[in-house]
Amino acid sequence: MELFNLKNDKVEEVELKPFKLEKDIQSLVEKNTETFFQLEFIYSELTVGKYRIDSLCYDNENNSFVIIEYKKGNSYSVIDQGYTYLQLLLNNKSDFLLTLSQHFNKVLRLEDIDWSQSKIIFVSPSFNSYQKDSVNFKNLPFELWEIKRFSNNTIVFNKHKSNSKESIDSLTNSKNQNIITSVSKEVKVYSIEEHTSNLNDIMSKKWNQINEQINELEGIELIPKRHYIGLVLNGSTKSTICYLKFRKSKILLSILRGVHNPDGFKSKNYFTLDDPKGITKDYQRILNNGTTQKSYKISTDSKSDLDYLIFLIKQKYNNLSI
Repeated sequence: MELFNLKNDKVEEVELKPFKLEKDIQSLVEKNTETFFQLEFIYSELTVGKYRIDSLCYDNENNSFVIIEYKKGNSYSVIDQGYTYLQLLLNNKSDFLLTLSQHFNKVLRLEDIDWSQSKIIFVSPSFNSYQKDSVNFKNLPFELWEIKRFSNNTIVFNKHKSNSKESIDSLTNSKNQNIITSVSKEVKVYSIEEHTSNLNDIMSKKWNQINEQINELEGIELIPKRHYIGLVLNGSTKSTICYLKFRKSKILLSILRGVHNPDGFKSKNYFTLDDPKGITKDYQRILNNGTTQKSYKISTDSKSDLDYLIFLIKQKYNNLSI
């Protein structure tokens, strides 16, 4: 990839400015976890047993822990380290819960955390083909992100995406099979089909029509979680348009407005919907970090006007595209 800076109709090449130290990457990400990943940074260099975790973060939307590891070299196994750290998390829940409780200054219980949505994010200037191929499964709770820095202080993040339909559970002869099996009993990566299979025939056809129109929007991606499918822009959960929940005869949508902090500060691109037919309902939810997430709730059934529904969704899409 070549990058250029445009000034007065003249272009100048922007050169790659490599990170000298792994610590430089860690410092940058920890100061910007909300912007990069929509995660709340909790603790740096957390030691649990004989292991040390680079960055411990928390996903307020899904009430789950996310571990971020930083690498500059290629001589390590993503699978080995990823599953080792997930097992560490699941075997030491009380330690992680105490760290989070101290961060939020409130007492949290084990059941307040959705351990099934635990995840590992690897951040590196580059991953080799072996590392990318090793995570090419449909249900791995890992993400690989390549980070580049350029001479004009531009930061580029690229997420490696798996296109495989193969399950990690198929590796029955893997040397890590015991740990994979152990972690998979608690941590689960969901599929779109697991959600949409709840629909009856009429609503299934309705969903196909909705999905067809949604896919006409540039940069749209569906990301399944435990309780919903997120409709996001450019693959980033920080650019979530809405959440979709599927019932037998209904599809429930939550179009996100944004977040209110306790001091009254609103998140970037805080959104107000134009709903002349008045089909939406205001909804708010208090997150563990004390912020209030606000959204518009919509219930769609077999008689719903799909064109009007897409009209509402596009408003949020355009708001995030600005």
